[in-house]
Order: sequence, then C-alpha cells, then structure tokens
Amino acid sequence: MSVAHIKSRAQLGLHAPLVTVEVHLGPGLPFFSIVGLPMKAVKESKDRVRAALLNSQFEFPAGRITVNLAPADLPKEGGRFDLPIALGILVASGQLGDVDEPATSERVRDEFYGELGLAGELKSIRGVFLAAAHAAQSGHSIVVPSSNAEEASTAARVGVRGANHLLEVCAHLQGNALITPWEPPLNYINSTQAQVTDADLIDVRGQSQAKRALIIAASGAHSVLFVGPPGSGKSMLAKRLPSLLPPLTEAQAVEVATIASVSQGGFDARQFRRPPFRSPHHTSSANSIVGGGPYAQPGEISLAHHGVLFMDELPEFDRRVLESLRQPLETGVISVARARTHAEYPARTLLICAMNPCPCGFYGDAARCKCKPDRVRRYRNRISGPLLDRIDLRIEVAPVRDFELMDESPAAQQPAHASAAIAPLVQAARDRQIARAGKLNAHLDVGELGKFCVPSAAGQRLLMQSVARLGLSARSYHRTLRVARTIADFGGSARIEAEHLAEAIQLKRALDDAELFN
Repeated sequence: MSVAHIKSRAQLGLHAPLVTVEVHLGPGLPFFSIVGLPMKAVKESKDRVRAALLNSQFEFPAGRITVNLAPADLPKEGGRFDLPIALGILVASGQLGDVDEPATSERVRDEFYGELGLAGELKSIRGVFLAAAHAAQSGHSIVVPSSNAEEASTAARVGVRGANHLLEVCAHLQGNALITPWEPPLNYINSTQAQVTDADLIDVRGQSQAKRALIIAASGAHSVLFVGPPGSGKSMLAKRLPSLLPPLTEAQAVEVATIASVSQGGFDARQFRRPPFRSPHHTSSANSIVGGGPYAQPGEISLAHHGVLFMDELPEFDRRVLESLRQPLETGVISVARARTHAEYPARTLLICAMNPCPCGFYGDAARCKCKPDRVRRYRNRISGPLLDRIDLRIEVAPVRDFELMDESPAAQQPAHASAAIAPLVQAARDRQIARAGKLNAHLDVGELGKFCVPSAAGQRLLMQSVARLGLSARSYHRTLRVARTIADFGGSARIEAEHLAEAIQLKRALDDAELFN
C-alpha cells in the first residue's frame, strides 16, 4: 500500500506552520486512527470524512487507515484538516487515478483547507487569511471552501481556488474540470478612501473641549477618558472617532485582518483597510478583553489593533479586566499563555473610555443626585491610579445647553466642523509624526522623547512649574510631552511651544480641576 502526502497548515496564534497530512493504508481489521496531537474537532473528522466519501460515491477503504499530521508535536484543532484527510485517503487508495502524472502531481502539491459536511460539501473555516498569507510567502497555491475564497484572495491575491464540494476538488486534481483561480475584489483591496460612516462629528452640538480632545487623540493615538452625566454625548463622541482616522496602510491592514481571521468573528473582506472599532459590554470577562480560552485566542484589545477600543461604563467592568489593560497599553503587545498553547498578539489600540461621575450619573445636581460621598468614592476608586495615569486625555463632558442642542443655524452646521474636513488634518499630523520618528507620538518611548519632544525655553519653564505645582508622576510628565507634540503637529508647528504644553496639561488635568478624581 502507498502513502499519500497532502499539505495544509495549522494555526497557532498568528503563525500558520506547515502541516503534512500523511495517509497510510495497510492490511488488517478495519481501523481509522489520526495521530499527531489532534484536538477533539480533528479526531471527529473520521466520521465526517467517512460519510463524505461514501455520499460522494467513493469507496471507503477496508483495513487500517493511519493519518499522521506532521510534525507530531504541533497541536492541531478545527475542521480545516477534513479535506486534506479525505484527499489523502483517495490518493492512497488510487481512486484519483495516477497522481504521478506530472499535471496531477503538481496540483496535489497545493495546500488544501476545508471542513466537510456529511454529503461532501465544503464548509467555511476560521484562520484562512492567516494560512493564505503564509502559503503565498512559500509560493504555494491553495484550495479553500468558496465561502473563504474572498478572504484568502485578500491575503494571497493569486493562486487561490474556491470549491463548494469534495467532488469539485477531485475533478480538479484529475484534470477533468480545473477550478478557476479566484479574482480578488479590487474595490476592497485597493481602496484608499476614508471610511464611509454615518457617524459624523458635525452631529455633536457644543462640547468644544471634548471634540478638541477627540481630534488630538485621533492625531496622535492618545487614550481618552470622558466623564459626564447620562445623555451628555460621551458615547456619541466615541462613535465618531473612526470617522477621523485615516485608512490603514497595507501592512497595518494585513495585521488587522490576520488577527480578525483567527478570532471567533472571522474576517470580513469589506472591512479591509478600515480601522477596527470594538465596543465590548461591561460584563465582558478578562479572557474576552485581553485574550485567552483553551486555544489562546485574541481578545478585544487585539481585535482593536490599529483602531479604537471603546469601553463604555468603565467602572462597571470587573477590576481584574481593567487592571489587565495596564501592560498592553504601555507595551502595545499582549502575551496569552495557556496550558495547551502560548500566543503573542499585537495590541496597539487607541483606548477611549466613558463613565458617569457617580453611580446615579448626576453628581453635582442636588435635585437629582442622592449618592452618599462614600458611595461616590467607592465608585470612582474602581479605576485604579496606575490605570488612570496611563490615560493621556481626561475630559469632563458637561450636559449640552438647550440653545446649543436646538441650534440649527448655519454656524452650527459649518463644513469645517465635519469629519470629512477634519480627517485630512489628522492625516497630515500623522504624516508629520511618521516622517519624523517612524511612529505616532503616543508610541514614542522615553529615549525618543529627548530627541523629538524638546519644548522651547518658555515651554520648558511652564512644564517645570507644572511638575512642581501639580505633582505630575514621571509617566504623566512623559505623556504630557507626547500630547503637546501632537498638538504642535496638528497645528503645523515644528517646535513645542508654551501654548501647546498648556493645552496638553489642561487636557490631562481637566478632571482633577473639576475635583472628580481628587
């Protein structure tokens, strides 16, 4: 009996190591075994493969069938190996004809992915973008379920074939009916336009300081905390942040798509190049926010990589969830370790948070707020000092005044206040940062601050006075410099002047001045 070799790939974090599916048919009593560290879903493929072969009018070989997923020490999970296992059995049993014939042999060297239905239909799988990107780097063509072909072609661009049924793949291997390569959707891949969204900054009435903070945050990727009563516009502001962000670069888009591909939600090719916006509910667990589970999957902070992570009702999140954000906010990377596997995911996200000033939300309104001082203190203390220190901009969002809310005058609807007008200015500020340091200001390390964030003499005096008077920590001092550098970039200034530092300090200390966190 012969041994068949079919190529596929596993998925470990953001890596897709090559897996060779080896199938051996031997004499003896009927027995079907899969070795090579298969997880439960892979072990169950025996029943799916058997039913798919029989219902596709193939013979299921009698005797011992041994499937080895090499390398043996690499964990394999999911239904992606159904198709290569089925093809290996057909090749080893000679039911696909002479695979040594040159054309057929070349096609067998493709990589194959797909979960099999009991009737032989191919069902979509997770992680195809990641597998296709790695296959393209190795110069391999791939065959995937048709439902995954668009995703795969976004990563590989060429050499992607989509099939709906096992019989289509077999006909392709035999040369009877070749599967046409999938053509990538150019309107998704080559789009360089800003994200189309109905959420426009011009919809927000009043809130000039909050809108200014949002623009500065978008320009330098700075984290923001909005504090205000219900209905003041905190969530409305946060949801308009993506409209200010520029499209992702090709490299950034591939990173974001790779992370989405291996997540439970999967990757949507229509979102390629669009900065992600994630808004988890406050009941979310630590695993869902930072990543975890049996197979160390990415969490919300990684799914928001190069985009926005919006955490509404911040104090309502579990304390462990909030504290788990501290390290990735500082480093831009999250390491997820589990008993079965270990994965490292990027987590360079723009964090925007919103909260009420007290449990009832109406702190300061004697007619509506009945919260006792100790209750208010406990509520605010759910956000630790170290986490608060990592938030660059802290803004009090007061209720919108009646005349601002109902203002329909042309002045309130000026095009200059629209996202479409502000987004190019944000792009220009970001371009200055990338040209100067190769990264955005929020991501500058301490050693780079002395090179790129040197204030003028007047600015240095103001900063020293602020450190002495306000008692800024070293981290707050450095973050103030980064924010001031972004304000200068947005204004087109080559130097950090005193007015840039004054605004940065005000945006950082606004809540302290309002005695919300004293």
